[in-house]
This record gives sequence, C-alpha cells and structure tokens, in this order.
Amino acid sequence: MESSWLETRWARPLYLAFAFCLALGLLQAIKLYLRRLRLLRDLCPFPAPPTHWFYGHQKLLQDGKIEKLEEVVEKYPCAFPYWVGPFQAFFYIYDPDYAKTFLGRTDPKSKYLYKFLIPCLGNGLVSLEGSKWFQHRCLLTPGFNVNILKSYIKVMAHSVNIMLGKWEKICGTQDTVVEVFEHINLMTLDVLMKCAFSRETNCQISSTHDLYVKTTFEASKIIFYRLYSFLHHHDIIFKFSPQGHRLQELVKILHQYTEKVIQDRKKLLKDEKKHGNTQKRKDQDYLDIILSAQAENGNSFSDTDLQSEVNTFMLAGHDTMAGSISWLLYHLALNPEHQERCRQEIRGILRDRSSITWDQLGEMSYTTMCIKESLRLAPPIPSISRELSKPITFPDGCSLPAGITVVLSIWGLHHNSAIWENPKVFDPLRFSQENSDQRHTHSFLPFSAGPRNCIGQHFAMVKLKVAIALILLHFKVSPDPTRPLVFLHQIVLKPKNGVHLHLKKLP
Repeated sequence: MESSWLETRWARPLYLAFAFCLALGLLQAIKLYLRRLRLLRDLCPFPAPPTHWFYGHQKLLQDGKIEKLEEVVEKYPCAFPYWVGPFQAFFYIYDPDYAKTFLGRTDPKSKYLYKFLIPCLGNGLVSLEGSKWFQHRCLLTPGFNVNILKSYIKVMAHSVNIMLGKWEKICGTQDTVVEVFEHINLMTLDVLMKCAFSRETNCQISSTHDLYVKTTFEASKIIFYRLYSFLHHHDIIFKFSPQGHRLQELVKILHQYTEKVIQDRKKLLKDEKKHGNTQKRKDQDYLDIILSAQAENGNSFSDTDLQSEVNTFMLAGHDTMAGSISWLLYHLALNPEHQERCRQEIRGILRDRSSITWDQLGEMSYTTMCIKESLRLAPPIPSISRELSKPITFPDGCSLPAGITVVLSIWGLHHNSAIWENPKVFDPLRFSQENSDQRHTHSFLPFSAGPRNCIGQHFAMVKLKVAIALILLHFKVSPDPTRPLVFLHQIVLKPKNGVHLHLKKLP
C-alpha cells in the first residue's frame, strides 16, 4: 500500500515532467530544423565553399588566418554564405555595389557580434540603435570638430617623441630589431588618455598600464572565438565555460580602469567648484563633452551611458589606432622606395623639427596616399555586420529576406581583385586624385560609410599623419625577414606575434 502511494505521489509528476521536457526538446529540434531549411532556401542562389554538416565554415576563420578569406573572395567575387554550425549562417559581402546598397539602409546591428561586445563596451555608439544612438551621436560629435583636433596635435607629437626617445635608447647608433607594436600600443594609449581625458599617465615609461593593454587583447580574442563557435552563442553555455568565466574577470579589470578615469575627473570638477573655479577650459576634451552632455541631459544620459561611451572610446579607439600605425610602418618597411619618398616630403615640410602644425598635415599628399594604401591592405576593423530588418535586393537582382545577418567584409572588399588590380601590391598611387575619382565610391571603406560611419575617423587620420611624420624623420625602418607579420582576423585586426622591424637612427 505504501509503495502504491509513492508511485502515485512522486512517479507520475516525474513522468509528466519528463514528457514535458521531451516535448520541449522535440519542438526546439523541429524549430531548428525548419530554421535550417529556411536558410538553405534563402541562400541557395549564392554558391559557397564546401561546408561541414555540423561545424559549417567555422574552421575557415576561427583560427584567425585571413589568407583563407582571400582565397574565398577570389573564387566568389561578390558574396558567399558563411555557416556557423548547422542552424546559423551569415551572408558575407565584399562587392562595392553590394556594400553601397547595404550601407544605404538603416538595419540594426547584428544581435550576435554586438550582443557579445556589450559586456565589454556597454551600450555605447557601437551597439546602440534608433533614437538613442542618434541622441548619443549628436552629443558626442562636437568632441571631434576641427578646433578640438587642432588642439590635440601638440599632445600627439609629445607622446610620439616619448616613444622615439625610448627607441633611441634601445638602438643607439646601431641597426636594432625592435618589437614595435608594444611601444606603439602604449603610445596610442598615452595619446588617448591625454587627448580624450586630459590625463597624464606616464604609461609609456611606467609598466602599471601593461595589464590594461594585455586585458584588451585577451578580451577581444575571447569575443571573436565566441562569435564563430555556435555552441557559445547561448549565454548560459558561454557563461559556465572557461572562456566565459575568464571574460567576466577581464571585463571587471577594464571597467575598473575606465571607472577610475571618470571618478578622478568628477572629483577634480567637484574640487574646482568648491573653490569657486567654475570657468570652462578653453579646449574641452572628450570627457568634458560627455560630462556636459550628462549635466544637460541628466534624465536621458545616465551614469551607465557615460561609462559605456568612455569604454567604447577607449577600447575601440585604442586597438584600431595602434594597429593602423603599426601596419603603416610595416608596409613602409617592406617598400623602402615609398618610405624614402614620404621621408623627403616630410623633411621638405617640417625640416628637422620635432613639432608639427595643422596646416603642415594638409601638405603631406604622398604620405596621405601611403596611409590610405596601408588602410586598404590592413583595415583596422576587418568587417561590420547588420541584421536585415526588411528584404534587400542587390543591383544584380539577387535578394535576401528579412532576418538574415549580413557581414560586410572590409578586408574582402579591399582585397577583391575584381576591384583592385594586384590587390596584394602596395601601390599608393591608387589614391591619386585621378585614380580615386575613377573608382567606385564604396570600394574603399576603412571607416565604413553612411550615417553610422566612424565618428573618430578624422582623429585617426590626424594621429596617423603625426605619428608617421615624426617616426620617419628620425628613423629608417626595414623588415625582419625571420619574423614576418602574421595578421589575426579578430574584431580588430591584430598581429599574431607582434611587429618586428629593424630600426636605425637617422643622423
């Protein structure tokens, strides 16, 4: 009698729970199967590389080897479907007509990549949508106007000269191999802290900021791994994975760093107000503008918004700038004739001075062409993505339905032999006025295009010109043939093993 009571009391609910879970599992399996059929139907007009039934194309990009993407671009000139596991596919495009159609719309950011970035960046310009994004963009744009950029040049030059001083001590009068990416990384951090936050960190000399630099590198690597590992798209699975646990630790370090920047400035402003010094500084920095925006729009610009925009500026600006300067230096090392021509142009403008002015930047026409050619060969952000909010039809008549995630491969676009003759060759004359006028408007997109283009692109170009001008004025660079540059295709383009160059001090 007791056994019968137990069966009635406990077994039946367990059976019901098991049956319910089984039904849910079957429904989910049917849902995934139907999703796969729908994707196969929608993407069937577009040929793709051979795919594994379970892993899809994960092996194609997951190890970060960019050369594999170049092979695909050569074989499929406009676009191809990229399967991430059996139930998810991205649609990669790298044709200028496709890019123009794609960027001319207002589709939201892809829920995959940008959702994965939110723990690090928060909801800033990179991940926001709609009216909230528009509000932030309007509030932050004054931080990059011409007058503010002019005031940054002296600060930038000072930071570059600190790095050059370090190189002089390392090299002396000898031709010395130096891993320059580490130095450029710290110099870029120094520039951002001074220009954006008026903060003197001495980070190029002190090692206290090494942790921040290493943390950003590791966090980016984990996010990229998650993007192309479909099992880790599920938050619960990722959270309890070793990578998810490690990312939580890294995010805490990054946020503590930027939080200290904000709190130190708030304390300074509070002390100034306490002592009756309420006059605005002549040259407001990026943080001044954000804090002013918060003061004027307190209800719609919270402390969380403030933290998110500082995180976004630091993480997005630091990595991309360090990479861009490093790739430019490496390309000029590989092409000494273009390096020497840039040096002669710079000497003609600056003479032997270690300072530079705004007007002088505009005179560097050949150096600017070299910068653009380097950005073509190695775009700092290799791709951007959107999720289609409505169907799209490309100029060739091919179409996709709403819901598909489209990835614009800027790397693929810039290396597409249908657009660029001999795309692997470093040829700055591609960007002469005559050649630029004849080229498709959307064939060169290092800073994207359309309403969501890079807000800091003019800051980046100024920084690139200042850095390369002062470096070439003082040093000759040449490659180390034993350690060629290997790119890692991540959210931001990275060097796999650093950037090793021969440096020789010029007389």
